[in-house]
Amino acid sequence: MRIKPIALLLSLTLLQGCAAAVVAGTASAMSAANDRRTIGTQIDDNNIEIKGTLAIKSIDRLSKHANISLVSVNGIVLMVGQVSNIEMQAEAENALKTIPAIRSVHNQLRIGTNIGLTTQTHDTWLTSKVKTRLLADENVSGNNIKVVTENSEVFLMGLVAPAEAEQAVEIARNISGVERVIKAFEYL
Repeated sequence: MRIKPIALLLSLTLLQGCAAAVVAGTASAMSAANDRRTIGTQIDDNNIEIKGTLAIKSIDRLSKHANISLVSVNGIVLMVGQVSNIEMQAEAENALKTIPAIRSVHNQLRIGTNIGLTTQTHDTWLTSKVKTRLLADENVSGNNIKVVTENSEVFLMGLVAPAEAEQAVEIARNISGVERVIKAFEYL
């Protein structure tokens, strides 16, 4: 008879995991549905990010001595992070030239030492503040703007109207802690 309470607890625990998976899946589907890119383009962008990251990681010195992140929107890639020198910066960009789906690259790699965990945490906080304000603004479609923060620099990407882009930049620029805002938009 003790097995029934244990089985009940186990079932509830497993169902909670299922509920979380359903909520996460629904949120992803809603995000994909509200995106101005087609589902195919969203998949292509995801593949570009994976292939680009693998191409960069296949270069030993970039893998070991650089901090590089990629974001792709509509085939336009934003490359952020830190590298030790200008040669590594060029090497990282050249690694992406093997991926035919990439339309252009915004190479925003900075020469310097890799940022630490404290800076990464602060960047995550800034990203969430910017994204929250974009989503709350009536004149901006926050779902269509990707926000990437690296060392207090905020990069904005997406398919937007020019007025939307200017409003998004103004919102990001006025958030405490943001040192610089860089536009990498594609205009409708």
